[in-house]
Amino acid sequence: MKKILILAACLFIGIGGMSAQQGGNTQLSLQNITGGAYSPEYVHGVNPMNDGETYTQLSPDRKRIIRRSFKTGKEVGTVFDVATARGEKRLNGIDGYIMSPDETRILLQTQTKAIYRRSYTAVYYIYDVRNNTYEPLSEGGPQQVPLFSPDGNVIAFARDNNLFIVKLLFGNAETQVTKDGKFNEVLNGIPDWVNEEEFSTNRSFDFSADSKMLAWVRYDESQVPIYRIQEYKGAYPTRSEYDEYPGEYAYKYPVAGAKNSDVKVMAFDIKSRVTRTLDVPVDSDGYIPRIHFTSDPEKLAVITLNRHQNRMDMYMANPRSKVCKLVLRETSDKYICEAAYTGMKFYGNHFSLLSERSGYQHLYWYTLNGQLERQVTKGNFEVTDFYGYDAASGRFYFASREESPLRKAVYAADRSGKVKKLSSAAGTNSATFSRSFKYFMNVYSSAQQPPVTTLCDNSGRTLSTMVTNKALQEKAASLPATKEFFSFKTSDGVQLNGWMVKPKNFDASRKYPVIMYQYSGPSSQEVTDSWNLGFYGGGVFESYMAEQGYIYVCVDGRGTGGRGADFEKCTYLCLGDQESKDQVEAALYLGTLSYVDKDNIGIWGWSFGGFNTLMAMTDGRPVFKAGVAIAAPSNWKYYDTVYTERYMRTPKENGSGYAINPMERASNLNGHLLIIHGTADDNVHLRNAMEMSEALVQAGKQFDMQIYTNRNHNIYGGKTRLHLFTRMCNFFNSHLK
Repeated sequence: MKKILILAACLFIGIGGMSAQQGGNTQLSLQNITGGAYSPEYVHGVNPMNDGETYTQLSPDRKRIIRRSFKTGKEVGTVFDVATARGEKRLNGIDGYIMSPDETRILLQTQTKAIYRRSYTAVYYIYDVRNNTYEPLSEGGPQQVPLFSPDGNVIAFARDNNLFIVKLLFGNAETQVTKDGKFNEVLNGIPDWVNEEEFSTNRSFDFSADSKMLAWVRYDESQVPIYRIQEYKGAYPTRSEYDEYPGEYAYKYPVAGAKNSDVKVMAFDIKSRVTRTLDVPVDSDGYIPRIHFTSDPEKLAVITLNRHQNRMDMYMANPRSKVCKLVLRETSDKYICEAAYTGMKFYGNHFSLLSERSGYQHLYWYTLNGQLERQVTKGNFEVTDFYGYDAASGRFYFASREESPLRKAVYAADRSGKVKKLSSAAGTNSATFSRSFKYFMNVYSSAQQPPVTTLCDNSGRTLSTMVTNKALQEKAASLPATKEFFSFKTSDGVQLNGWMVKPKNFDASRKYPVIMYQYSGPSSQEVTDSWNLGFYGGGVFESYMAEQGYIYVCVDGRGTGGRGADFEKCTYLCLGDQESKDQVEAALYLGTLSYVDKDNIGIWGWSFGGFNTLMAMTDGRPVFKAGVAIAAPSNWKYYDTVYTERYMRTPKENGSGYAINPMERASNLNGHLLIIHGTADDNVHLRNAMEMSEALVQAGKQFDMQIYTNRNHNIYGGKTRLHLFTRMCNFFNSHLK
């Protein structure tokens, strides 16, 4: 659910193709907010090159792959150009690209069609850099997640749930590796819906270091229950086939407690064409979130989780003998955070691990045999990102919140354990390093500063500035976008952090209505010293509501990230209980401020934030006069296994925890409620809104509802986003003023 927020928030910025610099009109409106008029400029699609001095990018018009200097950011060459490249079919542009390990070939991505959040099909072409020619990767239909072998001579890809390889040294000869793939039954090398969504991956296969073996995860979802989504003609896009009668999309979706896919690891010998099933000791109801071949061709790292996700094992599997050896076991009395497997990296005879075993997430360094060599970072703070290890210098590069839970900086730790801060500005920093670790691109922002992108050397010295977002800062200067951070203690004695935006001509002698925004999901953070605070980042939507005469507030309650495992995991087995209480406590605190109208406080949120809105409004304490719940779960038994059971276990095991939901306490609803949902939401199904509405009806509670045809969890397309925010703003205006 955390990932739901991230994608939703990102997609809401920049829709419509307007840049922050377009148009001199500073008049704030929902049209220019949802159109992207206040979107910051970023440097997108940075791909570091082997030389350690340059990186490549796709040009804005998608017609060229440009090479740029890591020192200056200036263009130093063109790697690919549709105008000059030669091929049987003329390309008008490309959607993306993948470099071969030696950078002599490039896979050109075209005709991209989305499947779910991370998955898509595309038609790929093999571009030969040396002779400036390209040819189709395959004539058999669109492909998924192609991957070069380490020697660059073989490409593996998925199509129709099966795996294929193309041998470039043998006239692009294509071999079908698996033949049992079938929609809604068996997937080879690509994850099913829940594994893709909750384990943050779209590919589950890898080549051995010697390029002789291909290993993959096989998902058998034949016994997973089917969920059916009704589809209509609609618009953007229009589905003419449903003009007379609606259609449906049926896919496998395991709700909490239901059957998951059976998983196993397979290996294919490319030369002998022998397929083996590896003896991985995964639980019958367990998961395999990642596989990685190491530098040793006989060691495939297979990471497994038990269903409760409180035990993570890593095995070294021999792809030929099938033998697996346990080298690492990580346990928790509650659950293993995703970063433990998503942030794992392999270097020669070592691998990295982000672990919360000390109470805070820190970086650990292991040998491939599972021997802990060192704990790289220590202290009462969170390491958020591991950027990489430089074998030449022995330095580890990472980001952490050492200074404050609200701030993030970039650091390096040397062989002796000495840590050096590389980013200089206080706020939120993130980095992309060159292959040599001589340089990095730093993106910095704060509550008052739009993102600034600089190029730095590995001592932290700024070499050049690429993006200042000066025009955006000047435009935003006329808006009531100043964010004030605050903290308070709840009645339980818990200190919470928040921020607020006041109207531009704020008068402390007046009393203002308040709108609270929150997400509140596990490990999320909305209260950070960064430009993208809250929804529609940069203080823009916040500013719009401030212009309407509201104080706009956001508070991170218990369960959110940045403050250690105890603070985050205290919500275990009872999602929504403490999180909603903290939003109520925040409203009560705000009501004590002399300039707040305590009788006119509203709350809203999207996804988990929508769920917590429903929970806060059914708390029993009448502190919220109005609330908007968008794409909200209403009962965790309707949501997927992986996410829900990580925090709640199964309904059978934790009936009392699942009983804490807004449907069960619909009779406690206080205030005016607007429920918003898309009919084609494949993530949080429309079912949640329908069952919540029925509970409210039977409780005798009046409410408003807005349904969007054929819209998924992000609810966009055509004028949809503008309509949604207009609806929400009008709702608050009618009930809080």
